[in-house]
Formats: sequence, C-alpha cells, structure tokens
Amino acid sequence: MPRYEFRCRACGDTFEVNRPMAEAGRPATCPQGHVDTVKLLSTVAVTGRGGSAPSGGIPSGGGCCGGSCGC
Repeated sequence: MPRYEFRCRACGDTFEVNRPMAEAGRPATCPQGHVDTVKLLSTVAVTGRGGSAPSGGIPSGGGCCGGSCGC
C-alpha cells in the first residue's frame, strides 16, 4: 500500500499515512489531532544495486524508457 507524507500547518509535524491510491487525495489528520494538513511531494530513488538487474547491468526492453516506448 502506498505511503503518503503530510505536514501539519498548525504544529509543523511531518507524518506518513498508508492508504490505497484511490484515497490519495483525501485529507489527513495529524497525530496531534489537527486537520489543517498538506500532502507533500515525495521522491523515490530506484537504483540497480539491489541485484535484480540482468547480468548486463542495465535493463533493456519492456516498459517505458526500457526501449519499447521510443523515448
């Protein structure tokens, strides 16, 4: 299940909420009970060092930017 990061405007706390993607835009209440929160943009880092890449090191084919979409 995706994890979304929020910041409370009232107390400044940053917190995470796990919820389905269909509920991504739903407001969240901070752990202190405040309702004035904003969803933060998060970045995801993906590296090929996890051992799942083919023996050539760089994946090819299948999926966008893997060779099949022409980008």
